[in-house]
Amino acid sequence: MENCETSALQKHVMFFDRNNDGMIYPSETFQGFRAIGCGLLLSSVASVFINLGLSQKTRPGKPFSFKFPIEVKNIKMAKHTSDSGVYDKEGRFVPTRFEEIFAKHALTHPHSLTSDELKNLLKSNREPKDYSGWLAGYTEWKILHILCKDKNGLLHKETVRAVYDGSLFERMAKENASKKQNIDCDV
Repeated sequence: MENCETSALQKHVMFFDRNNDGMIYPSETFQGFRAIGCGLLLSSVASVFINLGLSQKTRPGKPFSFKFPIEVKNIKMAKHTSDSGVYDKEGRFVPTRFEEIFAKHALTHPHSLTSDELKNLLKSNREPKDYSGWLAGYTEWKILHILCKDKNGLLHKETVRAVYDGSLFERMAKENASKKQNIDCDV
């Protein structure tokens, strides 16, 4: 990123910039989702909706592009409403807001969220009549829960922190590659 520190939100999305050129195209979003172990359908749908939804927001003053690129340096401009507030308006990580998620919503286990607790978190983040923000928040958290819950259905605090700091996707990709390599070795 030019002349500034990389924000937590930028780190969160940089995994999907597969060729590290500062732009994320739908094909890269698709490749990123596949790399973390998502199926063809989810990867396809995610790449279309994410790039369609974020491209123009991250490219202010630029003409519409049918390539639907997302500019990593401007990702803060695509931050949706009805969110947790863990990223501030500049895309920086806000530790107190992160801790608040678990202090207010992790009632069964202090360092994990159940599916019902996650639903309550999403409801508490809703701004009135902000349907697109509700959908964005629901989709992000639901996919995270599906992909990262443990065998008891719990979404752990360290996993959620890793998604915010950008390290989760790299870890998931390594784990997925390792699984594939072990399958190939068994054949």
